[in-house]
Amino acid sequence: MLAEYITIHPDDPQKRFVDQVCRILQKGGVGVIPTDSAYALCCMVGQKNAVERIARIRQISKNHNFTLLPRDLSELSVYARVDNNVFRLIKNNIPGPYTFILQATKEVPRRLMNEKRRTIGLRVPQNAIVSAICAELGEPLMSCTLIMPGEEEAESDPVTIHDKLLKLVDVIVDGGVVEPRPTTVIRFDDDGVPAVRRVGAGDPTPFEV
Repeated sequence: MLAEYITIHPDDPQKRFVDQVCRILQKGGVGVIPTDSAYALCCMVGQKNAVERIARIRQISKNHNFTLLPRDLSELSVYARVDNNVFRLIKNNIPGPYTFILQATKEVPRRLMNEKRRTIGLRVPQNAIVSAICAELGEPLMSCTLIMPGEEEAESDPVTIHDKLLKLVDVIVDGGVVEPRPTTVIRFDDDGVPAVRRVGAGDPTPFEV
């Protein structure tokens, strides 16, 4: 079957279209959804087959850090081990172009973790569409930046994505062209000390120690 192509307003997402995307994801579908840094491959956390499909599309290894996209930080402690200082530091810098690598809790399926470090990525994008989808689902999305094998830059144009992935995913959300902006990646060690792993669009200064 071919993917459904759904155009959603980037600033005022239409609920009927958000609901349509959510129904596809709830049935185990794989979606292409815009964030504030590029388009991402997404599915629901518990959908093993969907996660495996995403891994095949991206051709990524088992040590790749998948990233959870919650609407806000209300569910952070469910999926990651954080103390009060880490929570405040993250809260003061979201939503925005940051990816945080944190120690995962037992609620995170092992297939979504970095196998060696038992970590999980988490980020809260500043994008109305993905926020509306997560709010409707009532839980975070599992995501992986849409970078095609052999390419260095993430996909940003939904029309191009349609041509490349029409037969590989279940839904493509057109939220307009999104300028590729790699996130700044911050990893917290077991003691809650941050380390800047990649400098991207987010200001790394608050996390430099």
